[in-house]
Amino acid sequence: MTDATTAADEPGMPASRPALGRWLAGGSVAALAVLLGVTLAVRSGAAPACAALRAVGGLLAPPAAGTVHKGKVTFYDSKGAGGNCSYPAAPADRRYVALGPSEYADGAACGGYLEVTGPKGTVRVMVMDQCPECAPGHLDLSREAFARIADPVQGIVDVNYRLVVDPPLPGPLTFRIKEGASQWWFAVLIANHGNPLRSVEVRQGSSGQWRTATRESYNYWLIDSGAGPGPYQIRVTDTRGHRVTATGVRMAPGTVQRSSVRMYGGSSRGSATGTGTPSARPKPSASASTRASARPTPSVALTTDATASVEPTAVEAFAAAPLATPSPSCG
Repeated sequence: MTDATTAADEPGMPASRPALGRWLAGGSVAALAVLLGVTLAVRSGAAPACAALRAVGGLLAPPAAGTVHKGKVTFYDSKGAGGNCSYPAAPADRRYVALGPSEYADGAACGGYLEVTGPKGTVRVMVMDQCPECAPGHLDLSREAFARIADPVQGIVDVNYRLVVDPPLPGPLTFRIKEGASQWWFAVLIANHGNPLRSVEVRQGSSGQWRTATRESYNYWLIDSGAGPGPYQIRVTDTRGHRVTATGVRMAPGTVQRSSVRMYGGSSRGSATGTGTPSARPKPSASASTRASARPTPSVALTTDATASVEPTAVEAFAAAPLATPSPSCG
């Protein structure tokens, strides 16, 4: 099996990533037998049948807040890229996770954080990627995150995990207008929001009509008919009811624009510089066992001038509405 990197040249397609080879390289042939046993177990019994129903039946929702889930983890290396969530790069601490399709939920989990507890301890990881072959409850951690909770030679271990509510923020909100965007087609990537996002609204200037953007599976928020030439106000609401509005976001494709507002916990002041890092959608690979994640990394220093204002935070926190309802027999 190989851990080679695949070219990324089709925006929005599912990221291709290394699978079995990523942890068998850690040196445990026995781990393969464990994984095969797990795979066979998933194909029989009542509980696995529910898992299959969730995966095939279309229940798409990130892990629920306030619930401790049981599962298993493997690990892989993103090669520094930002995964299916389209981030320009992996987190600086290299602690991230890829979720199976049902929990990745067409991008709804992107940017949220999970706390994962294994044999050696607990680690906090950011949702950055999708693991197409992972069943519900199967998390694919970065190598660095896996090493904090288990010996990598094990390859696969049992864990408990939960969604972190209002995690510490890495900084103010950032906005990245997608390459190819214009006044007639709008697409923006939002980062540093902590909790998963519920909605994004955009308006031209300070007096235009608010328009609701649609989240794509690769984590950009789109308005197909465009939002005007900018600059824009962008109103962001997360799944806990926090809502803020950033102003002065420019039509500057490929530029990471740092605002002066935090999703919660107060806002910062001043302008900053950013880097333009074009992202493309990786091609799906022919074999799950040879997937690797890759994104181009050219960058040019650019100055941003986005400012932001905080709207009153919602008094009552609310969770994101599920996209489907599980079968009563599965609980």
